[in-house]
Amino acid sequence: MKYGIAVTWICLMMSSSSINGQDFSWGVTVKHEIYNRYANPSDDIASRSAGSAILNLGLGPKLWIGQGDFSFSPEISFMFSPFALSAGDYKGLGGISFPILGKFEFLGNSNFNHDGKFGFSIGGGVQYSRTELWYLKRSFKDQGVERNFFRTYVIEGDFGYGLSGFNLHLFLRYGWSNDTDANTFNIGIGYDFNIPKLIEETDPDF
Repeated sequence: MKYGIAVTWICLMMSSSSINGQDFSWGVTVKHEIYNRYANPSDDIASRSAGSAILNLGLGPKLWIGQGDFSFSPEISFMFSPFALSAGDYKGLGGISFPILGKFEFLGNSNFNHDGKFGFSIGGGVQYSRTELWYLKRSFKDQGVERNFFRTYVIEGDFGYGLSGFNLHLFLRYGWSNDTDANTFNIGIGYDFNIPKLIEETDPDF
């Protein structure tokens, strides 16, 4: 299953084409989270939350299927927060997350527009997160505290401005788990680059 997904992504990213009248394209998304907060599944021992401000960066592949003012865009990002910590009871440092999303993108967010315009997106998926990457204190370990990856279902809304294969947007993402009571919150700025579209705009012979 994992190999099938990887091969599919590689094949899709190697070319841009048209499917059933819809443009198909690929690129990258870059994230700068202004703030994030992760609440681990409760263990009734230690504070389960950790967060970070400003220094949270991410990168990942993204696809676009659509035309003009509309596209559907699957994306996967790797988010890294080297200084994420729990202010309640410091246990360790660092956090990462992997949001896997499918988004419906409109107007300037579609990344297929020639002219600049504002736009918006809405979508959802799943996110895998982990906190206290380093230096989890022995005193907490001895009490049974563990920090593994946990899953939340997420919804995201974006508002931005785009033109000619580039888009800048503000995003807000919230996640929850009915099974473990875990939750996540991420807010930041995203930069999307539709690479074939950018090349086409700069090189008409492409």
